[in-house]
Amino acid sequence: MSTDLQNTDQAPGDANTGLFANAITVARLYYYQSMTTTDIARELKLSRSKVSRLLSFARDNGLVEIHIHDPREHPKQFEAQLKERFGLARVQVVSVPETAGAQEWLRRVASHAAAYLNTVVASNMVVGLAWGNTVNEIVSRLTPKETVNVDVVQLNGSGNTLSMATAFSSEIIMQFAANYGARPQPFPVPAFFEYPETKTALWRERSVRRLLELQQRCQIMLFSVGALTATVPSQVHSGGYLEPQDLESVKSDGVAGDIATVFFRADGSYQDIALNARTSGPDLAIFRKVKHAICVVSGLGKVDSVRAALRGGFMNELIIDEPTARLLLLRTDPPAT
Repeated sequence: MSTDLQNTDQAPGDANTGLFANAITVARLYYYQSMTTTDIARELKLSRSKVSRLLSFARDNGLVEIHIHDPREHPKQFEAQLKERFGLARVQVVSVPETAGAQEWLRRVASHAAAYLNTVVASNMVVGLAWGNTVNEIVSRLTPKETVNVDVVQLNGSGNTLSMATAFSSEIIMQFAANYGARPQPFPVPAFFEYPETKTALWRERSVRRLLELQQRCQIMLFSVGALTATVPSQVHSGGYLEPQDLESVKSDGVAGDIATVFFRADGSYQDIALNARTSGPDLAIFRKVKHAICVVSGLGKVDSVRAALRGGFMNELIIDEPTARLLLLRTDPPAT
């Protein structure tokens, strides 16, 4: 392997190719040949600080993916038990400091989910996103990966009485799409319609039908579950989307949580919940057909909601923090033998 690096101090217009090549060269020596930064600097005639910057550049730009195989037993045991109990294709339990608090748990779970997405998002696919606090945390931690012919479609509207499309949901869709060089497909409709008849009429429009058809073609759907009891409040429940009468309605219907602003009960049923007639979110049956229906959950307050979603079969992959996984298993009866 040649040890002559291209000049990384070129003008920006000429430097991109050389910078990526240099970063890959340094990363190969560091990770494949286990050389120290001092040895690499000596061999390549660079300063140690430049070697460190090139390693950081490689990690930050997705040229290096680090996978940690945790030898500790508890996360693996929880993963196996959750897979068996709920028939999931994949479970990832993220170790977190027990005393760190809900915000830190969420940050660590979001970082894990962001890294995992780069292993499943690929060219020529459709990805569906249900906007919310958890998905926002994930998107903010993505590392770039180049793909072609990828559409990123919003699964539910976010408009409210103040605006038809909020900056919060729009930024999630645009940032995710930019990360993968994909086409953003926002859904500029209200989160909840005032009248079911309005939704029925709008769903006949050709532009809306195109987005609904795109949702049906998703190979990946990324979402979390909303819960009134979560320590980190759901954006739907805390963002002024639900009027007092709406909250009374979901309580009287025995709602346990929501996915993409579609509500469900503790047993996973959802079809006859009154507010669902006015939501812009998809029929939850769509999640049962997706190759990667990835639910990301963090926080003890979401245990009842994720348990209900599991009973409904609305996910086949779960990424969850360890304390929440432990409580989920304690609160869920094992399958009958």
